[in-house]
Order: sequence, then C-alpha cells, then structure tokens
Amino acid sequence: MSSSARAIVLGASLMLAACNPTHPSGNANVPQPAKPVELSRYVGRWHEQARYEASFQKGCEAVTADYAAKSDGSIAVVNSCREGSVSGPLRKAEATAKVVDGSNNAKLKVSFFPPFEGDYWVLDRAADYSWSIVGEPSGQYLWILTRSPRITDREYARLVARAAALGYDTAMLRRTAQ
Repeated sequence: MSSSARAIVLGASLMLAACNPTHPSGNANVPQPAKPVELSRYVGRWHEQARYEASFQKGCEAVTADYAAKSDGSIAVVNSCREGSVSGPLRKAEATAKVVDGSNNAKLKVSFFPPFEGDYWVLDRAADYSWSIVGEPSGQYLWILTRSPRITDREYARLVARAAALGYDTAMLRRTAQ
C-alpha cells in the first residue's frame, strides 16, 4: 500500500474510531482543559509516551506528532509512527487543526480529510510546555506527550499519576516504545 493510501486509511480509521461507541471509555467524566494554551509554544514536535490503544495506531511505536502554524491561523498536523518496532516502516498521516472558539486554544478540531473532524483537548500541560496530556470528550482516547523522546521511569510515573488525577483509568495505558 502506498504512503498516501496508508495516510487515507489512517485518517479514515481515526474518524471512524472516534465515532465508535463500543470503544471502551477510560474516563466517564472528562474534565475541561485545565490551562490555556499558547499555540506558539505548543507547536513543534511531541513524542508519545503512552496512549489508550486505538485501531488507527495499532502496532505503532516511536510515535511523534508535529504541529506547525499555518498562515490562515490553522495548524498543520503530521502524525508519524514506525510500524511494529522503533525501526519499522514509517507511517504518516497529515491533518489540519482549528482552534475551538472560546477554548483558550486548549480545544482543537482536527480533520484528516474534510468534512470529518475529531476533538483534541489539551487537558493539562507543563508550564514550560515539556509535556501535555491530551484527550477528547468521550474519554475513549488519551495520549501522554513529551518534548523529549525518552523520559525516566520516574517522569513517566509522574505523568501517569497526573492522568489518574484527571479521572483516567491508567491501567488502560499502553506505553509507547521510543
């Protein structure tokens, strides 16, 4: 399958999975984002440390998300992963994100292919933007992201504890190999 075909399949899977009511929820009461987000500080590369497993990320390791400001005020998104292992074949999906009005830039609508959109909420983040915890309103998806590809077990445990404090079932987390 070509790279562009895989991106389309990945995007379609993301949108279908977001609408799948049978996907387990790890948080029945997702909180509103805790802090405003300065987009100029949020853009750049993020490394996934853990996630709730989703069909569109099955087998993904070395997951990164790159965000870049576009001239129209939207954000270019490139999600990448290595299939099967940190040295496996590269898989990418490109999207566009738009800020939800009134959300202090902490809520985005992401579209891998219009007109379908998914929610992306920055639920919590470090003051220095070194980590963020991202989810969406159903509680079915959760990502722990850091600027650094590798973190210590102690740092990981601290971030997992923060996700638990937000009401997430951290037993559902799958740690991502970086």
